[in-house]
This record gives sequence, structure tokens and C-alpha cells, in this order.
Amino acid sequence: MQKKIYGAEHVDYNSAAKRQLKQIKELGLEQLPICIAKTQKSLSDNPKLLGRPKDFIITVREIEIASGAGFLIPITGDIMRMPGLPATPASEGIDISDDGEISGLF
Repeated sequence: MQKKIYGAEHVDYNSAAKRQLKQIKELGLEQLPICIAKTQKSLSDNPKLLGRPKDFIITVREIEIASGAGFLIPITGDIMRMPGLPATPASEGIDISDDGEISGLF
């Protein structure tokens, strides 16, 4: 797992992320590419540090293994990730009649 990120002074890992790092190494996945989940406004995990700050500390709180996609996802800060679908997606209520009339969009 990377120990550096652009402009950061240090990368810190909480206890859950440290356990996951150990698991990643045991699985032989430490060489997978990394796709970091962080605030979209900064290279840091701090939304107040806009753009490309320097000398910040970034904290990895967990690391997701996306083995099917072939990469690791370090999750930083207090970001909200893409929510999942409800039990019944809205698309289940959409239909097109024989006349081409679409229903169920609203």
C-alpha cells in the first residue's frame, strides 16, 4: 500500500485500515492499483483544504478490496460514498406501452 500521496506530509491509518492492510498483504494483493476515495474538492481528506494543498496529514479509515475490478480503495475522511439501491429500484415501475407511451417515471 502506498505510503505517500501528492503533497501530503504523512499518511495515517486507523486500526481498521491497519488490519485490512495486513489482510491485503496475506492475500497477496498489495501490488494492486489504488483508487482513493476522498473529498472531491482536494487531494486531502479535508474539504477545507481546497485543490492541491501541501504538508497535510491524510487518514485512511478503511480499505475496500475491489478484486473483480482489480484495485484497492482506501477510504479517507468523512466522505459519503455512492449509496446503494433500495430493495425495489424505481426502474421496476417504469413501463412502455405498445403505443410507445412511457409510464412510471414520476
